[in-house]
Amino acid sequence: MIDTVILQQGTGWRAQAEVFDEIFFVFLALGTLIGTIVVSYTLWNVYKYRDDGGEPKDDFDAPVVGELPTGQGGPKAKKLFLSFGLSAIVVISLVVYAYGILLYVEEGPDTGAEGDIEILVEGYQFGWQYEYPNGHTETGEMIVPADQRIDIEVTSRDVWHNFGSSELRIKSDAIPGETNSNWFSVSSEEVEAQGGEATYTVECFELCGSGHSAMKGQITVIPQDEWEEWYAGTGEETASDSENAASIDGTAAGGVPA
Repeated sequence: MIDTVILQQGTGWRAQAEVFDEIFFVFLALGTLIGTIVVSYTLWNVYKYRDDGGEPKDDFDAPVVGELPTGQGGPKAKKLFLSFGLSAIVVISLVVYAYGILLYVEEGPDTGAEGDIEILVEGYQFGWQYEYPNGHTETGEMIVPADQRIDIEVTSRDVWHNFGSSELRIKSDAIPGETNSNWFSVSSEEVEAQGGEATYTVECFELCGSGHSAMKGQITVIPQDEWEEWYAGTGEETASDSENAASIDGTAAGGVPA
């Protein structure tokens, strides 16, 4: 439990999808266990106190409609307050557990690395554009490395959208003039499990017009070394594009090549 709340595993940390899967499993397991106990105890009492047609025992303390236990030490009062106490312990423990995990999800892990990638995600009717720190842009597909925290800043150029991926458990409003922050990460084990390249569907979760249902994209996760090679190429491409643009501007302004 303590290791779960801290969410640290050696020098590593956990992705949002793993955290939400664990929350679901914990609540499902406890709900199933407690539900089984309550239903079993109820059925046992139904059988034990069934009407068999005979006379009730002299010491039988039958429940009365509208009666509440007085708390004076009777058997009904003890059972009631015992159930209240156990329920309070379970509920408070779950609240503390879930609150600690959700704080982690909201703030994200402190990786202690300067190489965290921040990508600007811009929604438009009807697609997604991704801008990397070096100025390179991709439309429709976000390419990121495994085993690294990816910070995304989500906005829109026209109407309200909502950027999200159900598989990665991420979801952020894309609002014109505003930016919302989120993060995600995919492990190299997951990438290997998908054959060396993991893909996740991106959808818009805000009704944004006639093309809303077709407003899809993709997040592609590749090994770190492959991504670094790809990203270095985009930097050279971006620089080349900038030089070409400057050359065209110089020709247009002065009539001769810059």
